Amino acid sequence: MEKDDDVVLVTGATGYIGGRLVPRLLDAGHRVRVLVRSPEKLRDVPWGQDVEIVQGDLTDQDSTAAACQSVSTLYYLVHAMGSGGGFEQREAETARTVARAAEQSSVRQIVYLGGLHPASGQLSEHLRSRKAVGDVLLDSTVPTVVFQAGVVIGSGSASFEMIRHLSDVLPVMPAPRWVKNRIEPISVRDVLHYLVGALSLPPDVNRAFDIGSKDVLTYAEMMNQYALISGLPSRKVLALPVLTPHLAGHWVNLVTPIPRKMAMPLIESLQYDAVTKDSDIDRYIERPSDGLASYREAVDLALDKMREGQVETRWAAASQGTPASDPLPTDPQWAGHTVFLDHRQRQCTANAAQLWDVVEGIGGRNGWYSWPVAWAARGWLDKLAGGVGLRRGRRDPDRLRTGESLDFWRVEEVVRGERLRLRAEMRLPGKAWLELCVDEADGGSQYTQRAIFFPRGLAGRLYWLSVLPFHGPIFASMARNIVSAAERNA
Repeated sequence: MEKDDDVVLVTGATGYIGGRLVPRLLDAGHRVRVLVRSPEKLRDVPWGQDVEIVQGDLTDQDSTAAACQSVSTLYYLVHAMGSGGGFEQREAETARTVARAAEQSSVRQIVYLGGLHPASGQLSEHLRSRKAVGDVLLDSTVPTVVFQAGVVIGSGSASFEMIRHLSDVLPVMPAPRWVKNRIEPISVRDVLHYLVGALSLPPDVNRAFDIGSKDVLTYAEMMNQYALISGLPSRKVLALPVLTPHLAGHWVNLVTPIPRKMAMPLIESLQYDAVTKDSDIDRYIERPSDGLASYREAVDLALDKMREGQVETRWAAASQGTPASDPLPTDPQWAGHTVFLDHRQRQCTANAAQLWDVVEGIGGRNGWYSWPVAWAARGWLDKLAGGVGLRRGRRDPDRLRTGESLDFWRVEEVVRGERLRLRAEMRLPGKAWLELCVDEADGGSQYTQRAIFFPRGLAGRLYWLSVLPFHGPIFASMARNIVSAAERNA
């Protein structure tokens, strides 16, 4: 790698914040390098051709050190929230690996986004972990800037989606006592302002900064302000002393698209007041030219982005399931797996481009073109089991990107105009894919649809047999209706 003093390394570029930071760094004239485990996830992002992509894993010392060569500033924007038990230990060890790599590679600055937390007292596992990561980086020999933010409000953020769905669905909400805690939210626009501004800090700055909107509310007030902005009646929030964070996590899992394992750390973090303790950051980075966005302004901005279909990234960008080493359905001879397959093929009088538009627009508000009650029921069953459910929707109503979520699927591959392959992230005794293909044909086009299932043990085989009576009519009508929709639009 060439020596260049303006190379900025971003880790977590496929995540919610990282995916928004990269284009802003490019706009500011910086050379950007990203370290990702799966480069194919960046195949379809608008800035993918403008950055240097390095494949590697932050848990691996060698690949992290290689990515740090000739880097001036390293943005550390990864965390293991929602990844299951033991994430606290994994996060601390990963931070130590990154700190060592930065020290050995002469990185001049590390920038980390952590969470607001009380100065003393017992913290939740999630906040304790975020603080520990910041401490590891601050204790390194590389000057580190730790930004500590509370609830981040922006289109597609997990915190905003939780507020939005709870307020939209529940006119009366039973909630734990933490709904009366004081919270200082911050717009994602302002978080990015500070992250980019960190590059102009003096080289010896090594400390944490609290960042926020200076607009302090309770969680109940945040829900009611959202309802007011959205044209909904005021929401009645009942603070119940018996509703524990664990029970609240189950409740949020059922009512919102946020899966239980992600809802739990979010809710646990709300048990404490999350308010900035000082405004020291103002001495180093000027506020945005139009000022910090209030909570109301942040909600307005988020809703405008959603209405315009301009959601850059979403909380669901992080994959919930299959490691990259798992076999794919395109592996030769199915990688030796037992495979159950539902295969459908239909001719279409619309041309291939018109058929592809329907295929790429599948899911979200457009649905799945067959038995909507059955799809909704499957989503609710998954939610009850602690899965992601069907309500994650999609980032953009028309276009899909490799790696992003689509209801309870993950977009594993998009060959635009030809093939869409989705990997199931609902809870299953096995692995499942749905593959939709479009080909040119005489008189129009041809649609091919495959549902593929790799069962795990006896439970997987029994599961397939139990749903087999439904698969026939569901998948047959799905193929028929997709073709019909393309023909109607032709």
